[in-house]
Amino acid sequence: MSKSLNFLLPGLGGAGLACGLAVASMYHNSGEARIALLEERLAQVEGHETSARKLAKEEAARATSLEAKVQEVQAAAAERIATGVNLTAPAPVPDGTLGIGRVAQAEEIAAWDVDVLPDGRGLPQGTGNAFDGEEIFADRCASCHGDFAEGVDNWPVLAGGFDTLGDKDPVKTVGSYWPHLSTVYDYVYRSMPFGEAGTLTPDETYAIVAYILYSNDLIDDEFELTHENLGAFEMHNKDGFIVDDRIAREHSAWRAAPCMENCKEETRVTMRSVFLVGTPPEGGTESVMNTATAEGLPSFTAEGPSFIPAAAPKAEEDAQAAPAPEEDQAADEGTQLAAAGEKVFRKCKACHEVGAGAKNKSGPQLNGLLGRTMGAVDGFAYSKAFQAAFEEGRIWDEDALAAFLAKPKGFMKGTKMLFSGLRKEADVTAITEYLKTATE
Repeated sequence: MSKSLNFLLPGLGGAGLACGLAVASMYHNSGEARIALLEERLAQVEGHETSARKLAKEEAARATSLEAKVQEVQAAAAERIATGVNLTAPAPVPDGTLGIGRVAQAEEIAAWDVDVLPDGRGLPQGTGNAFDGEEIFADRCASCHGDFAEGVDNWPVLAGGFDTLGDKDPVKTVGSYWPHLSTVYDYVYRSMPFGEAGTLTPDETYAIVAYILYSNDLIDDEFELTHENLGAFEMHNKDGFIVDDRIAREHSAWRAAPCMENCKEETRVTMRSVFLVGTPPEGGTESVMNTATAEGLPSFTAEGPSFIPAAAPKAEEDAQAAPAPEEDQAADEGTQLAAAGEKVFRKCKACHEVGAGAKNKSGPQLNGLLGRTMGAVDGFAYSKAFQAAFEEGRIWDEDALAAFLAKPKGFMKGTKMLFSGLRKEADVTAITEYLKTATE
């Protein structure tokens, strides 16, 4: 037993020695790695310290420079105050100018110089026609001015009104009233579309102006509007204006130095005005001077002036009128519908006429339309699509008219009619009823 242990002891001793050497070697390698890592970190810290010192020196130098400039400005201000120089005005330079800014470059001036004169001076190069303008107008302008320049709600009407300038309430449109076409281009190019001013190109503007002219029946759809012919285009109302020379003819007669104090020796009330019981007709031709005195004035209460009579009671027979027969009611409804259709027809009047003496314009006259063969009006140059419809013998009935009014280009592909269609079915029904009344 003891011999066996003695035999094993040298082996165990050698193995222990080997293990000890391995562990020692491992710790030695680990220590070298840690030392290398610490040395690397130390180098980084030293680098950061160097950068921080450099940055601090630069900041200190900058602060010193700024402080010197502040002291320089303060010294100059103190000197100007002492000598009475105006600190709000820049000091003049040797040539006598104020030395502010620089001369504007030609390109900068041109970017702002977009005004156009009546003879066409100032127009940019470009071209456009009504055919292209219809699509641009529908996309950029129709939401306010209507698909056919008829106006939407309170937005301006751009077409029609040619026979209204002598009326009490004239319709002043681009076609009926404006004297120069250059004004149209200038305004559209500067200010439109609403909320997107300045986004139109010159070619788009020429096309929109051409479409407005076409909507007023002043050009055909093939007319090419350019910077070369716009200034020479003669508008419908070009001779409807006069030069206001009253400042030269009349100013000296009525202009005098105004009296500012003690202008009259005595001021007194000579008469008083009271409300009239009835409104005078047409311009007050039956009005008379009111000679009432202060003593004779009526009394005024919360119920109103005492001299105004109470409203006469409505006649009983009016209040108890018998209902009209069904035939009369139907006739009244048809009359009201036709009246509504006449208002809708305003969108069409720029191109179509109805009634006595109706003539062809950019669209055919529409008297006796229902029951008429399509494309059958003498003297009108129809599109190839309508010529084909005429040869086929197609007839205008209520269904065909409703489909056409709702979407002209969808019903008759190839039509020259630019109107995009009526959106409301009620408008289609009303205008159909109105056209029934337009006989030959």
